[in-house]
Formats: sequence, C-alpha cells, structure tokens
Amino acid sequence: MIAHVDELADKVGHELGVTDWVLVDQQRIDLFAEATGDHQWIHVDRERAADGPFGTTIAHGYLTLSMLPIFLEPIFAFEGIAMQLNYGLESVRFPHPVPVDSRIRARISVEAFDETDRGIRVVVICLVEIEGVDKPACVARPVALLIREG
Repeated sequence: MIAHVDELADKVGHELGVTDWVLVDQQRIDLFAEATGDHQWIHVDRERAADGPFGTTIAHGYLTLSMLPIFLEPIFAFEGIAMQLNYGLESVRFPHPVPVDSRIRARISVEAFDETDRGIRVVVICLVEIEGVDKPACVARPVALLIREG
C-alpha cells in the first residue's frame, strides 16, 4: 500500500495490492437485475439456470465490472488527492462467468501514471479472480483522474 499519491508514479508496472474476498450471492445479482432491467434467466431464474450451461445462475458481467469501486477504494486510500473521477475504461473482458455464491477479489496493478493540467491520469489493471477458479472473471483497465488537494 502507498501512503501518498506521489508514490503512485513509482508503482507503474507493479502490483498495488490484492483485495479482500467479496461474496456474489443471489440477492446481489437480483438487485443488479432490478437496477439495470437485465432479467435474463441465466442471472435470475435459479430453476431454469440449474438446467442451463452453467448449472446455476451467474452474475452479470457488468455486475462484476460495477464492483470495481469496492475493490479500488481501499487500494486508492492514500493522501494527496481531493477527488477521484472515473474517466473511462481502456478495455474490459469477461473470460469466466461468476457462479452465484462465489467469492471474488481483485488484484490491482498500475499500468500508467500521467500528470496533466486537469489532474493525474492513472490507468490500472484490475484482474478479478474467482476463489477456486484459475481463469479470471474480469480483466479491466479503468482510467481514473485524480485531482490533487489544494
């Protein structure tokens, strides 16, 4: 972990940390379905999904992606920034589905650090792992704009 934003530049190409595990249960999946209107049976119909290709319901790919703030917040809890803005995504892939009741976590690395006139543009690599599964659930490269204090 780093204490101040200025240390982030030295972390390009290195891992910042690995988060705690987070449970992806059916309630979380159902709430995401309600929020987004994506009620596809592979996510919300346990009976039908039991006979489907995954043998159970699975999390939406975008649910997994939307959990990045849960993972990034403790890793980016350092001094020297007044505000952090989501700037976008360089890329995102979903190599493996997340079965209901799985635990996931993220392995966070810094890919790029650029000082700009608007703030610090940081690209991180978030490798979302599923407990007990070799393939990642999600590989994302979100971009953050960090606004310095003062």
